[in-house]
Order: sequence, then C-alpha cells, then structure tokens
Amino acid sequence: MMEDGELQAWVERVSLRDFGLPFRHKATFNDRLTVTGGRYFTRTHNIEISRRQLEQFGEEAVEGIIKHELCHYHLHLGKKGYRHRDRDFKELLRKVGGSRYCGAIPGAARKKEPYRYRLTCADCGMEYLRKRKVNVRKYVCGRCRGRLRLVAIAPAANPSGFGPAIP
Repeated sequence: MMEDGELQAWVERVSLRDFGLPFRHKATFNDRLTVTGGRYFTRTHNIEISRRQLEQFGEEAVEGIIKHELCHYHLHLGKKGYRHRDRDFKELLRKVGGSRYCGAIPGAARKKEPYRYRLTCADCGMEYLRKRKVNVRKYVCGRCRGRLRLVAIAPAANPSGFGPAIP
C-alpha cells in the first residue's frame, strides 16, 4: 500500500517530467473520495488523490488522474484557465496525456434521493413528484391552473430509507 510520502514524490516526478515545472505543495491520499479520482484545492494548492482508484485501477490510471490535477495546479498558478470548460485546460490535458474521467468504483455509486412528496391537481389529476415539500397555497397546476394537493409518499414506498421518515 502506497503512503503519502511516496505519492508526493510521484507527483513531483510527473510534474517535472511532463510539465517541466516543480510541484511545491502537498499531495495526499484521501480514502473518502469515491466518485471522483482526485481534487485540486485553489486556496491551498494541495492535491488529493483517491486511494481507491489506485487499488481498483492501478498506477497507470492514477498517473492520468495526477496529470489531470496537475493541469489544474499549473494553470491556476500561471493565471490561466484552469477549469474543465476552459480551452487552456483542455489543450494542456491533451498535450500531457492526462485522463478526462476516472473509472467508476463498484459499490460507490452516488446516492439518489428518492421522491418524498406527490403533488396532485384537484381538477385534472396531473401528478408531480418532488423531493422537497412544496407550499401548495403558493403554486398551481402547470397544465390547468387548478389547486394542488400534497400527498406524502409513505416510507414503505421508499425502500432506500434515505432521508427522514415521513409521518
């Protein structure tokens, strides 16, 4: 299992080899990262890498993630476009061969919050599903402008159990 010191040295080597610039901040593993491969912090200029990516996909995949985060790092410090949508970022990422996306870790899917409320129109019967409670006095049906009724979906119909129980 690789330690933070080894990751730091690896990031410094990749930075010098592929970017021709030194990496002067901290690179660490973050065991809590599941749906993202790494993070660059604009305030501290530190980089975090998902240890799970290394365990699941190996060093080649993590090197692509390191290059991706180093693109953010060097462009931000160089006062250039460092965001995913910026041309500078896309060009540098392509030039150094960094990865645009990382592999999905099995069993680490994003939690999808289920619908907890059903709004029903009293006139036409149109149904709207909502995750948050809606003030039915404030809104009307989008189809016929009729009054809405709020119906809470029972917890039994909510198999994930995500969120508080609905009375």
